[in-house]
Order: sequence, then C-alpha cells, then structure tokens
Amino acid sequence: MTARDAPPRASLQLRLTPPPLLGRSVRLVERNLMANRRAWMIFVSGLFEPMFYLFAMGVGVAALVGEVPGPDGQPVPYGVFVAPALLAVSAMNGGAYESTFNVFAKLKWGRVYDAILATPLTPRDVAVGELTWALVRGSVYAVGFLVVAWLAGLVTSPWALLALPAAMLIGFTFAGLGLAATSVMRSWQDFDLVQLVLLPLLLFSATFYPLEVYPPSVRWLVLLSPLYHGVEVVRGLMLGALTWTMLLHAAVLLALGLAGLRFAIRRFDATLRT
Repeated sequence: MTARDAPPRASLQLRLTPPPLLGRSVRLVERNLMANRRAWMIFVSGLFEPMFYLFAMGVGVAALVGEVPGPDGQPVPYGVFVAPALLAVSAMNGGAYESTFNVFAKLKWGRVYDAILATPLTPRDVAVGELTWALVRGSVYAVGFLVVAWLAGLVTSPWALLALPAAMLIGFTFAGLGLAATSVMRSWQDFDLVQLVLLPLLLFSATFYPLEVYPPSVRWLVLLSPLYHGVEVVRGLMLGALTWTMLLHAAVLLALGLAGLRFAIRRFDATLRT
C-alpha cells in the first residue's frame, strides 16, 4: 500500500477519540425541539396536575390543617410545607412522561429511531438525547411551578433558587428510570403500570404529610421511594432548613438516574440494532 492509499492521520484520530458526554445527542434534542414547537400546550400539560394539587391542598386544606412540623422541627404553614413536594412532583412528571409515553411512541409506533440510526447517531446517542430532552421538559415544569408558588406567597427562603437544580436532578432520575422501563415495554397496555407506580409515589413520598405521620409498618416503604429523596432535598432548600442528609438524598437520586440510563443504553443497543 502506498502512502497515497493510507488513511489520513487526522480522520483516524477523529475515529479513535471518544465523543463528549452529549456529543451527537444534541442533534436529537434539536429534532425534538423542532417537533414540539407547535405543540407547546401538550408539552406543558404535565404542569397542571401538581398545580391543581397545590391550590387544592395548599389553599383549601391548609385552612383546616394550619401548621405542620418542617424539616428542622419548626412549625410552618401547611401550604409552605406542601409546595416543595409538588415542585418535586412537577419535575418527576416531566422526566417520567417524556421518557415513557413519547419515547415508546417513537420506538414502537413511529419507528423514528430506525431513521435516526441511518445517520451517524448510535443507540447511546438516542438514549442520552432522549434523557436530555426529558430533563428539559422536567426543568420547564419546575420553573413554571416555582414561579406560581412564589406568586402564591409559598416561597419563604432565598435558598429556593437552588431548588431548580435539585428539581433538574429529580427529572434526571425519573428520566433515566423511565427510559429503562420503556426499553422493556412491549405494548401500550404496559403503560397502566406507569400510572400504577407514579400515583403511589405521589401519595406516599412525604408529599402531603411529614414522614413521622406514617405508621412504622409503612414508613420503610416511603424511604424506598425515589420521589421521597427528591422531596427532602427540595423541601430543605425552599424552607431554608439545610442538613447534611440532603447530600445523601441527592446521591441516591444521582445513582438511580445513572443506573437507569446505563440499563437503557444497553437495551437500546440490543433492540435498535436488530
């Protein structure tokens, strides 16, 4: 082989260099942004449920309950206690709904990924891109809910600004877990299981009541809830009650999200290449 036939050194170096964390996945995020630019009402629809809960529980029930113990033991108005939990629920909805229903539709019904894999994108790029897009949706929900809570007078600490990164972490966790669940689903009937999981998480994650209210036989189930760890982080920030245990809760969320993403990448690689 002559020197002229040898591959250029620059192109060889490009193939050997691994892509950055997002890399080509950004192209899938751009594609989803273009596809949703005229469907913004559907995009933000998941924000309505926690807002309805906020006004029902934080305004109506709050008048009957009065004050409840906060994370530091100090009594706080019930509406102020519930608002951080519902902010976490908003982030959960954004990450979970986008990574389950919409990804499954593109995977099994629209066959969108078959066309995408005809480009330089890989199954890993698809998984990371969809998780990033789900994270964007969860972040939009979190910002919108925090603005509504602030206008309602339910934000009492400047630390509440850090609740937005915490909500993004929650969205990352449920996007990763949602992708992992979607990768093993076979039909639309499987989505009944999604609601079967999300509704108990909403009700049994110390969202509406302090952890001490739950019976001891149920309390350990609450501790297993991913949403509970998110609620504890967001509630501590929004109420200004910072503790070192919040770092442990954040570590659990990060570990669950990474585990879900890793599993989804392996499943997508096996499914989309066959």
